[in-house]
Amino acid sequence: MTGRAGNSASWRRTDDVTGRPWTGRVREYDLLKELTIGVVVVGLLVLGVAAIFGSPDEPSVSLKTWAVAAPADFVATAAKELGGTSDTAGYGPPYNSTPDASQKIGPVDLQSLSGVRLPVDTAQDFVVGPLESLPSPPAPLAEWSAATDQQRSDWTSAYSDALAAAPDNDPAKVADGAYGPVPALTGALLDMARQGTLDGVLQGGGNFYNMDYTRSLLFLGDGSYFPDLAASQHLAGDQWGVMNETGDTPGQSWLWLFSLLYQVEPFKSSPSVDALAVLTMVVLTALLTLLPFIPGLRSIPRRLPVHRLIWRDYYRNR
Repeated sequence: MTGRAGNSASWRRTDDVTGRPWTGRVREYDLLKELTIGVVVVGLLVLGVAAIFGSPDEPSVSLKTWAVAAPADFVATAAKELGGTSDTAGYGPPYNSTPDASQKIGPVDLQSLSGVRLPVDTAQDFVVGPLESLPSPPAPLAEWSAATDQQRSDWTSAYSDALAAAPDNDPAKVADGAYGPVPALTGALLDMARQGTLDGVLQGGGNFYNMDYTRSLLFLGDGSYFPDLAASQHLAGDQWGVMNETGDTPGQSWLWLFSLLYQVEPFKSSPSVDALAVLTMVVLTALLTLLPFIPGLRSIPRRLPVHRLIWRDYYRNR
């Protein structure tokens, strides 16, 4: 042992070059200059590629876009909002207290635990309120306000049926009927949306700065135009949309497990699919977190020697 230690020390004394002066080539190196050149070159490259190819993202969709591109769908959706028959109107918590609308797991009503935190009255918030904000509100608003709930329901139901039966669902081709002020109100809202005013009203929220797009997105989602755009880009839930970007660009591959639950039974056909998916992810996350402490599970890596395949060279030499 002593001889080996001595030889090792001697080797370090004779072969250690850290204390010797450098005798190779020497040239000046300006780190700041190199950094500046790198930033400028990369910046010009990014700007050039951006100018040639543009952004890969689709332009944002607004209520104005919808009203211009699909006026019939906009009017039909506005009629449903007035009549309280849209998806948002029947969603349940946190938007409203629609009976039997929430998702449950057995007797546990998870969706209702937080209550109605973001109250949304579709008729008032999406149609009547925005029209009342105009400098000259439409006169038919008074007739709507003075009507009973039953009258309003009858008007909107009759008009929605007439729209569905009209050629191309065109509001201008709807047959005469007892629709009350509904055609006038939905027509005025369509004009408001085409001018771009409705976007500002629904997103304003009474604040100077606003980042809350809840009501705009709910209104858009109640129609067919926005969901159809999503489906055309393969972004719908039944198309593994959470794993896709717009067009053919792949998205976040690490989200495959979340999206998988929406594609298989019994999740796929369950009315409580969201609650079941959340519960499943909570259980799986808990199992992963507690894996080192669970007998049997913690022994799986040792009993399934996958590591021997990965480090097969090491184990072959052993």
